[in-house]
Amino acid sequence: MKIDLSAVFGLPPEKAIEYFQSKGYVLTWDWRDLWQEAQAKAFTVAKVMNTDILNDIRGAVDDALNNGTTFHEFQKNLTPILQAKGWWGKTEHIDTVSGEVSQVQLGSPRRLKTIYQTNLQTAYMAGRYRSMMESADSHPYWMYVSVLDGRTRPAHRAMNGRVFRYDDALWATHYPPNGFNCRCRVRPMTADAVAGSTVQSSEGNLIDHEIPMRDGSTVQVKALRIKVDGQDKLFAPDAGWSYNPSQHAQQLEKLLDAAQKKLDSDV
Repeated sequence: MKIDLSAVFGLPPEKAIEYFQSKGYVLTWDWRDLWQEAQAKAFTVAKVMNTDILNDIRGAVDDALNNGTTFHEFQKNLTPILQAKGWWGKTEHIDTVSGEVSQVQLGSPRRLKTIYQTNLQTAYMAGRYRSMMESADSHPYWMYVSVLDGRTRPAHRAMNGRVFRYDDALWATHYPPNGFNCRCRVRPMTADAVAGSTVQSSEGNLIDHEIPMRDGSTVQVKALRIKVDGQDKLFAPDAGWSYNPSQHAQQLEKLLDAAQKKLDSDV
């Protein structure tokens, strides 16, 4: 059975499709090779170094957005294609600098699920952000909304119901999704709807935060200092998620438009 993805994420699917189809292609080995803001402008899958395979994966994600393809259908259709082209299972990788040999995971059901969920959710949330910005005059306040069940991370749960203005610096680094499998979203609200509620501000509370990685390195993200039951806590996106994909994509579009206008004026 096909699911209505627009109902799941709460916006017209065409805006999500528009965002996803606007992205170019970049070949990367490590997920950190294409960093945060750049991910908003290019489609990539770690350890895919062949444009043909990357095109197959992107086509499958594009189809999922356009046609509401379920993960089961996505996996069933894409798996034999990737297997036939050799991008499946574990393989040896030789580091060209150190010469070190390691085992790496290419395609697998788990990786396909991550690719499917990450790209669809990011695209839908980017589309939702654009829709919310278009109605910011009438709905200038945004509430962070978490799914309150047993799978919700404590920090994400602690953000539920917190209200910030649409132009608060928080949304440049903490607009959902804030990590793999993050199910949070943002609800736009009118001034009347927030009357009597506390509108918070991230000013002075956004700090640099280092997240340790398995290889001993660290990744820097922006973390928000919040009060939870009277105690100071940090709400930080996962490594690699401290950015707003739609916002940075829009910034790139503005730069390109400005550059084009300058070129036209110089002719």
